[in-house]
Amino acid sequence: MEERRDALRQSMLRTPYVQALGLQFEKFAPDGVSMRLPFAEWLTNDGVYFHGGVISAVLDTAGAAAFWASHDFSAPLRASTIGLNVQFTGACKGTDLWCTARVVRRGKNLVFTEATGLDPDGLVVAHSTQTYRLVARTPAESPASKNCSNFDGRTP
Repeated sequence: MEERRDALRQSMLRTPYVQALGLQFEKFAPDGVSMRLPFAEWLTNDGVYFHGGVISAVLDTAGAAAFWASHDFSAPLRASTIGLNVQFTGACKGTDLWCTARVVRRGKNLVFTEATGLDPDGLVVAHSTQTYRLVARTPAESPASKNCSNFDGRTP
């Protein structure tokens, strides 16, 4: 089980979008994930503050990672975000953004997660809730099926 979880973590880190952002996992476990977004001027509006869309993307990615980190791996699934609600409560000024996420509730077809973005002092920058829709993967489907995540709970 741990080998599959680690392979999935590595697979997420190899996606072009996550690589472009420079996201890094600090923790990837069934009870939650922690990610760090290193500060980069090109991810800001003004060279100082992270763009809100970047923060939202990190929160959504962390929520998805929390889902996959707690996946039971016995069922080949695909998932996609169907809801994302972000509340901005502060700003991350010229520093890394830290993000924690966990699964709040797991249903038959929906998984609910929450994520919090923090500055290095531990002040909340943003909080989000996410809803993911789960769909059973048919044997004929490839991991790159349209309108779904490439992370399907199988070792890449």
